[in-house]
Amino acid sequence: MQQANLAIAQQWFSAFNHHHLEKLLALYNDNAQHYSPKLKVRRPETNGLITGKPALRNWWADSFNRLPTLRYTPTRLIANETAVFMEYTRHVTGEEDITVGEVLEISDGLIVASRVYHS
Repeated sequence: MQQANLAIAQQWFSAFNHHHLEKLLALYNDNAQHYSPKLKVRRPETNGLITGKPALRNWWADSFNRLPTLRYTPTRLIANETAVFMEYTRHVTGEEDITVGEVLEISDGLIVASRVYHS
């Protein structure tokens, strides 16, 4: 199970870094929740939390459009039977790199919740 969850994290990075929205969304449960401090700032009405694939699609499509050079470099992946902790560096041309931690909660082979932590 740990290896399967690590594989999901690796697929996540590949889809994200190629800005392949459909492949990214395919990793998520239809009712997945996502929390991010960036959401809290850019969309205060969410209080940082969105739920469901339509909301995820909207959030990431906007991010990919606004930040065409956005990519993540993983530095650490730690998995157990139910989750993956991912540490990575966020890169955007013209911006300072940011260290990010993110936890993916996984059930039945799909991400059911994710929570982002910024430095």
